[in-house]
Amino acid sequence: MRGTALIELAAPPLPYYLESGLAEYRPGDRHPNRADFGVFDLLLGVNGTLHIGENGREWRLGEGDVLILLPRGYHYAVKPCEEETSFWWLHFGHPDWREIADPADAELPVREAPFDRPKAVRLPKHVRLPDPQPAFDIFRRLAALPIGDAFWERQELFFRLLDLIGRGRNGDAATPAARVAERAARLLQRHYREDITSASLAGRLHYHPSYIVRCMKQVYGVTPARYLLRYRIEQAKRLLVSTGWPVERIADETGFRYAPHFSACFKRLTGMTPVEYRRRYWR
Repeated sequence: MRGTALIELAAPPLPYYLESGLAEYRPGDRHPNRADFGVFDLLLGVNGTLHIGENGREWRLGEGDVLILLPRGYHYAVKPCEEETSFWWLHFGHPDWREIADPADAELPVREAPFDRPKAVRLPKHVRLPDPQPAFDIFRRLAALPIGDAFWERQELFFRLLDLIGRGRNGDAATPAARVAERAARLLQRHYREDITSASLAGRLHYHPSYIVRCMKQVYGVTPARYLLRYRIEQAKRLLVSTGWPVERIADETGFRYAPHFSACFKRLTGMTPVEYRRRYWR
């Protein structure tokens, strides 16, 4: 099973921790079969091998393997454990999610509210952590907390665990692709009012344009041009509901040369013209 699929959690809101624990299986034991469990079931292998499937896909989880089972669908034991096997499990919830089979083709959904940001928490469906010890330590700390207390500490530890898993997707938090993508995103946000081309972006970052595109798609799921357009539209949405400026000025303030082009892009992404969008929130 390739570990390329992603689970995308729209943010806001953030995912929330429910419960966790350590499961210890003897030879012949198996993971329970569940249909439409209702929450995410995150598994982290400690020792032995857990044979588990979901909706026709199957995995063998060993030490350091992470698998996130979905709230909907059917997950089941492929076969009983053949040796002493243990794994940490954690249940968490989130109301707005999707599974992405090919991350390179993924794009964040359009948000309607004017102060939403097009962000998402993206986690690998299945990944082997290069160093699982920090994740083991987090689970042990969660297990040591008193029952019914320490709500915020549990959430903090949970977020740190998700961060470790998200970083494990590329094997290292500071991969060259991630560094290039983050630099490109910061530059685009800082200079979104300017006329930015692929050539000018490449000149500032000192990388070939096609390499920057690959890095942005790998990390953010979109090309630099698409990222810039979405960012400009988000800034325009804020100005439409927080100022009385005419559409022409808002277009100019957000990096569009011509108001008609701005209006066309705005409607394509939001389903409304800038004027219709403003009327929706102004009374």
